[in-house]
Amino acid sequence: MITAHVESFVANIEELKHIIPLHYEELALNKDKVPLSPRWDRYAYSESIGELFFVALRDAGELAGYFIGFVAPGLHYSTCLTCIQDIFYVKPDERGAAAGKVLFDFVEKELKRRGVQRLITNSKNHFPAAWMFDRRGYEPIETIHSLWLGD
Repeated sequence: MITAHVESFVANIEELKHIIPLHYEELALNKDKVPLSPRWDRYAYSESIGELFFVALRDAGELAGYFIGFVAPGLHYSTCLTCIQDIFYVKPDERGAAAGKVLFDFVEKELKRRGVQRLITNSKNHFPAAWMFDRRGYEPIETIHSLWLGD
């Protein structure tokens, strides 16, 4: 049975170290130029000041996916408590069993319970999840572009 829970990011770092490389290999761009190198200390700091929101997706106790977001009043809209998604991932062998639905049902319900007014999320154009967000009633608000400027 797939379940979702708010958990401590710091307490899950060792498990995440096994899954985040799968996420990176599947979805990251410019891997030849940008190695995976999470700033674990920065995530831990954000959790310590109450801004990091970590949801673990579990299947029979094993980490099957996650949602990481940052919760704070908006920089441009100080009266709007906002969660901005950093990353989310569901392991490939868990997809198709409504794992993404379980994850986002929980994320949305828990953020609402915490008084968050807006959730901003995204998906990769080369591995789109926009269909899921469209079904859930999210509105597209902008397109992000990237240009490699390094050597």
